[in-house]
Amino acid sequence: MSERVETVVLDSEGLSAWIAQDRKLLAMLQVFHDMGADLVIGANTIVEVSHSRTNMPRLNWALPRVKVEPVTEQAAKAAAELLKGAGLHGHKYAIGATVAQVALRQPKPVALLTSDSDDMTKLCGNQVRIIPL
Repeated sequence: MSERVETVVLDSEGLSAWIAQDRKLLAMLQVFHDMGADLVIGANTIVEVSHSRTNMPRLNWALPRVKVEPVTEQAAKAAAELLKGAGLHGHKYAIGATVAQVALRQPKPVALLTSDSDDMTKLCGNQVRIIPL
């Protein structure tokens, strides 16, 4: 990770790993933090990681430390266009498309930490550096 990154976007897997204090993810985040990169999630990623096994105090600790991007009507329409352009559709891809859309509208260069590197590569093209988790 020698090249500079301005913004780091986490998908639900990335946020979950951070909440779970996954060592590999924490080490990556430290490198980005040292670069001065901003950490960003989409608002619906909070919904995606919140379930009965979620460590809610840890999630509540993490949220003020990230920029939470809203999913507005405009953002939703842009995400729908991304899906159409990538030839994907349906609820399986819906949240992923909003995460990709969040990544695409951040200050560049952007890195996206994701468990779904294939779909994210289709959605973001070469505009975002995809880092598989």
